[in-house]
Amino acid sequence: MGIYLNPNNVLLQRDLNSQIYIDKSMLIAELNALINTNGNFLCVSRPRRFGKSMAGNMISAYYSKGCDSRELFKDLKIAQHPSFEKYLNKLNVVKFDLNGFYMNYGNEFLQVMQEKIMRDFAREYPDVDFSHCRNFGDCMIEVYAAMGETFVIIIDEYDVLIREEAPQSLFKDYLAFLNALFKNADLSPAISLAYLTGILPIVRDKIQSKLNLFAEYSMTDAGRLTEFVGFTAEETKGLCEQYGMDYEECRRWYDGYNMKTIKEIFSPRSVVSAMQNREYNCYWTQTGSYEALKLYILMNFEGIKDDVVTMIGGGKVDVNVYKYLNTMTDFHSKDDVFTYLIHLGYLAYDSETKQCYIPNSEIREQWVISVEYEADYKPIIKLINDSKQLLEATINKDAAAVASALTESHMRATNPLTYNNEASFQSAIGLAYFYANLKYTVIKELPTGKGYADLALIPYVPNIPAMIIELKNNKSAESAINQIREKKYDDLLEHYRGRMLFVGINYDEKTKEHECEIEEIEVRS
Repeated sequence: MGIYLNPNNVLLQRDLNSQIYIDKSMLIAELNALINTNGNFLCVSRPRRFGKSMAGNMISAYYSKGCDSRELFKDLKIAQHPSFEKYLNKLNVVKFDLNGFYMNYGNEFLQVMQEKIMRDFAREYPDVDFSHCRNFGDCMIEVYAAMGETFVIIIDEYDVLIREEAPQSLFKDYLAFLNALFKNADLSPAISLAYLTGILPIVRDKIQSKLNLFAEYSMTDAGRLTEFVGFTAEETKGLCEQYGMDYEECRRWYDGYNMKTIKEIFSPRSVVSAMQNREYNCYWTQTGSYEALKLYILMNFEGIKDDVVTMIGGGKVDVNVYKYLNTMTDFHSKDDVFTYLIHLGYLAYDSETKQCYIPNSEIREQWVISVEYEADYKPIIKLINDSKQLLEATINKDAAAVASALTESHMRATNPLTYNNEASFQSAIGLAYFYANLKYTVIKELPTGKGYADLALIPYVPNIPAMIIELKNNKSAESAINQIREKKYDDLLEHYRGRMLFVGINYDEKTKEHECEIEEIEVRS
C-alpha cells in the first residue's frame, strides 16, 4: 500500500461516515464494462460541488490492491451487481490530485509528483528493476512486463493548468507528460482503465491530440454516466422525506441540470447543505464566487447583455456548445462564454433545443448579484429594479402603478414595427415580471379545459399571494378579470391555499396605454 500507488480506502470510509451519503456505486458497474476495452479511457468533467472527488475515492477503494474494501461496499448497490467480484481490490491503482501537486509545488510539481509516485513503486515492487525508469509510466511498463499486472489511473483536476493559465513552458512539459502516459504504445496494454476528472472537457487546440483516446462525459453530454452527474429526483425526494423538507421547494432551488436521458439533476452539495441546515438558501457562494460569473458576462460580445436579461427572466437562449475550445483564454463569442458557464454550472444546457438557461433559484441569485452594481449593466439593473417594483405593486394591488409600469416596459421591450403585435405584447409582459422568478414558479399559458391563462405565479416563499394574469388587446381589464372567473383558472391550483390575485391587463393599440384591474380572493380547503 502506498500514498499514490494502491492507496487504502480511508477516504471512502470517511465519505460513508458522512451524515448524508448518496449511493452512486453503480458507476463502478459502468466502469467494469469498460475495463480492457477500447472505451477504457474516460474524461469526466463536472462543476465544483458535484462530487468528482467522492467518485474518485470510491473508484480507487474498489479497484485498489492496497486495501480490502468488501465490508465498505457490502451495503451499496454495486455489491448486488454480477461484476462486483470480478475486479474488487484486484487491480493496481495510481491515484493523485493534480491540483494539490500544482498548488503545493508550483513549476516543480511534475518533477515532485513523478518522484513521489516512483518511490511508491519502489516500495511496492522491491524485486522489480526501476533503475532505468524516467517516469512512473516507465515503472508501470516494468511491472506489466515482469508480472503481467495492469493499472487503473485516476487523475483528479486534470485541467488545473488550463484553469490556472499556467506558463507556456510548464504547459509544454505537461503535454509531454500526458503524451508519455497515454500515447505510449508500450504502456497502453498496461492500462486497464484511465479516469480523468476536471471542470472543463478536453482542450481542443492544445491537448486534444494527447487525449484523443478519451471519451468525454460533460455537462453538455454526460452519456451513459448521466445518473452520476448529480442527485436524481428519486434520490432528492428520499432526502426530503428523511429530513422533513418540502421537495417542490427543493426543486426550485437546486434542480434544473437537465440531461438527454434524465430530465432532473440536482446540485448535490447544495441539497446536502439544505438538508443539514434544514433551510433552503443559496449555498453556491461557499465554493464559488459570483466574481467568477461577473468576469465573463461583462465581456463585450454582441447580444450577450440581451441574453442575460432573457435568462434572468427565466427564458432560454440559443447556444452553440461545439465552438468553444475549452480554454480560459480563447473566448471569441457569447457562445464561448455561455458554454464555459455551462461547464461551471452557472448555466444548464437543453440538448434538444440547443439552448442554455439559468437552472434554478440558487443560481439565479448569483446572476442578479453579479450584474447589480456593474455600470455596463445599468439597463439591466434598471430592469431588475423596475420588475421588482412592478411585482410589489401587483402584490399591493396598486392597479394604476401596474398599468404605468407595463406601459413603460412594453415600450422598452419592443420596437415600433412590432409594438402592436400580440406576441410582442405577451413577451413584454413576461419580461416585465421576470423578477417574480426569484419568489414564484412562473407558468406561461397555464392550460385549462376552456383555454389558457397567460401567466400563473405560484409562490415558493411565504406570505405572498398566488397570481393569475390574463392579457387582453383592445378590450378591457374588466373583461380579462371576467375571463379568469369564467374559465375558473383557480381550480387548476386546487392544492394551493391562501391569498390569490386575479390580474386583468388590457392594452389599447390606439392610445398605446395599458389598464389594469386586480381582484383578491381567498382559496380555502
